[in-house]
Amino acid sequence: MLVRFNYNGGVLYGSLVGEKIISSSDVYDLTEVELLSPCQPTKIVCIGLNYVEHASELKMQLPEEPIIFIKPPSAAIGPGAEILLPSSSKQVDYEGELAVVISKRSKNISARFATDYILGYTCFNDVTARDLQKKDGQWTRAKSFDTFAPLGPWITDINSSEADIKTRVNGELKQDSNTSDLIFSVPVLVEFISQIMTLEAGDVIATGTPPGVGSLQKGDIVEIEIEGIGILKNLVSS
Repeated sequence: MLVRFNYNGGVLYGSLVGEKIISSSDVYDLTEVELLSPCQPTKIVCIGLNYVEHASELKMQLPEEPIIFIKPPSAAIGPGAEILLPSSSKQVDYEGELAVVISKRSKNISARFATDYILGYTCFNDVTARDLQKKDGQWTRAKSFDTFAPLGPWITDINSSEADIKTRVNGELKQDSNTSDLIFSVPVLVEFISQIMTLEAGDVIATGTPPGVGSLQKGDIVEIEIEGIGILKNLVSS
């Protein structure tokens, strides 16, 4: 498990083994560091409407090709950081997702070789100002507020084609699905996106959210849990 963390004001990278972080020749206890977003993306490429049951929930036809949009890197926060509710929105929603982290520069990659360009996977919350999304008729403002892209707690390898994904708000289960319901698989997404734009090391592909999206309120604790990865936990503030 790969982590990025703050220790005494310095940002370091390391490998998590049990409750210890190994960074170069040093070892840190997990309790004495602040975990940060596990990567620093130049861009976060998100996929809309990529679960069969989510499309059914919205009574929408399945897309013929991936629907993509971008969140800025300034939206990224790590586990334990606060999601800030903007004053311009009255409805901010959670969207639990599996995220792919790119390992090296990727352009025009075939789906057959996609895994060669994947560093690993992490949890992601595509926080969205739903009222602004509807008002604007496009998604940039609604998706791009600072703190609207929590990811973490670390990067690890999993079977991306069959992993349970759950979202809880204040301990109550809100989303409960499996990545086997994805319309477009991870390799297909890497191929599709890399035909459009060059992906850099550390860039993130958020693979879409399952059914059960809902609103967040100040004081809520939202958790995204993915089988084989762990739990991304954030407090909602203002």
